Amino acid sequence: MLLLDDGQDALLARMHMIRSARERIDLQTYIYKEDDAGRMILRELLAAARRGVQVRVLIDQLSAMESPETLAALSGIHRNFQLRIYSPLFNLGRPNYVDYVLASFLRFRQLNQRMHTKVLVVDGEVGVTGGRNYSDDYYDWSQAYNFLDRDVLVSGPAAKAMQTNFDAFWAAPQSVPVEQLNDVAKILLAHGVPALSAKRYEMPERVQAMQDASADPALLRKRLGDALVAVADVEFVADPPGKHDDGAKRRTVAPASSVVGAVVQSAQHEVLVQTPYLVLTHGAQRLFQALHRRADPPRVIVSTSSLAGIDNALTYAMAYKYRRRFLKRFGFEMYELKPFPQDVPMRVGELVTAEDVAGEEGAGSIVRGSGAGRRPLPASGEDASRRGVLLYGLNRPLPPESDRPRVGLHAKSLVVDRSIAVVGTHNFDPRGVNYNTESALIIRDPAFAARVADSIERDTQPANAWVIAPREPGIADVDDTIVRASERLPIFDLWPSRYATAFEFRAGPDCPRPLSIRDPDFHRCYRAVGDFPGVSVLGVKWWLTRLVTAFGAGMTPFL
Repeated sequence: MLLLDDGQDALLARMHMIRSARERIDLQTYIYKEDDAGRMILRELLAAARRGVQVRVLIDQLSAMESPETLAALSGIHRNFQLRIYSPLFNLGRPNYVDYVLASFLRFRQLNQRMHTKVLVVDGEVGVTGGRNYSDDYYDWSQAYNFLDRDVLVSGPAAKAMQTNFDAFWAAPQSVPVEQLNDVAKILLAHGVPALSAKRYEMPERVQAMQDASADPALLRKRLGDALVAVADVEFVADPPGKHDDGAKRRTVAPASSVVGAVVQSAQHEVLVQTPYLVLTHGAQRLFQALHRRADPPRVIVSTSSLAGIDNALTYAMAYKYRRRFLKRFGFEMYELKPFPQDVPMRVGELVTAEDVAGEEGAGSIVRGSGAGRRPLPASGEDASRRGVLLYGLNRPLPPESDRPRVGLHAKSLVVDRSIAVVGTHNFDPRGVNYNTESALIIRDPAFAARVADSIERDTQPANAWVIAPREPGIADVDDTIVRASERLPIFDLWPSRYATAFEFRAGPDCPRPLSIRDPDFHRCYRAVGDFPGVSVLGVKWWLTRLVTAFGAGMTPFL
């Protein structure tokens, strides 16, 4: 088993898996973009098909490539390459803005039921799953915005379970061969199979470096092979496509949610949670409240997004609205990832080269890119089905600063009692429970769980995160009384202050190390930096968050 925190290592692992395939490759994802990372992987898949490997690709419709022309080209590019689109609205490969508006009224259930499962399986023997999709910002290649994410590579029975789950999705009626989509069929009937775009890479030097690295045994051993570990027990759990069948009872077809919930419920001492979107179901709220009410409650540490770093202000607004509940009723210790963290496993602007074999210093931490070749900021992230059509232009990441790309959290992981780790696609939110199909690896191994725990805790350190804590005594007491009533309102939650705000650690002789928010010296060693540090009060995200907090609680099930 291999933990993949570093984005470039995650891309290198995928390249190596594809090049090593002998019989078949199955790729399932929510997002696939036609940028450098997406085109490079696609060309590797086509090269595998041409050497005789059976390649099947399944993509959710909301982010399936960028044009029907690309889909048409892939429909007949090679007999060994097959592409299907999951749950296509109006049987289209690429709906336009008007289609999404119509779907909001006519196909609302289908619009919200998405395939969020992500796996890459080679020969039914090796698989990788986790939070990453296929675009530059998941592999530290964007000059504007990158996701801090996590995958796990696994072999053995868990990989076979991934294969079985993929086969079920491939055969499901929601998975439509791309040539049967109306807009694709129109192109094929009019012009035949078009040629696949030969568009040049935006930054060809990094693509070449990754291709060279994939053929370098010493580098592969250093970056990937030496980090492989055996684990005691690993289980792949995933929702079946039956979760989206008409009339299906969701509770009986959502094993990913139920298994993850059972793992959390088993906690005795500590729960570490990392999720970009802290929007909890009623069931999850009852679970954490029950944990907190125990005579000896486990410590619950939550690593999540800040408004300055998140790609989805709508979901952040709900986390902001319920800060008091998280801290007081559930006992959370909350940390919000800064948009420019100083010590995270990310190598922006650094090429993967043979020098990595020598173990260069700097690998595993942020390396600031030069900014050369920067492209306009895309509407990135897994918020296509979350943001709502009418807010399409508002719910994007904030722009980069100078030569520093912004960083957003995307990892979905938890660790219980340093003995069980969960890494997968589930955001632990209502959408994941009720609408999206999800998947996760449950790893019951103390050594591996400790590695995931260390990774999450690294992201909560003062260099990387702000702490969410009650305001100064006196102020918090007043807010507590009012917010307790105000947060229950689905609309007109107009109180301008919250019970808790963000704090920055102030190191000094009297404050040598970070403290818990429950330590009596906390307010002496930390300074308040505001509810939304790094976000201008004149900006759209600031006002959008305030508006959703006041009037948008009813949207919680769909965020």
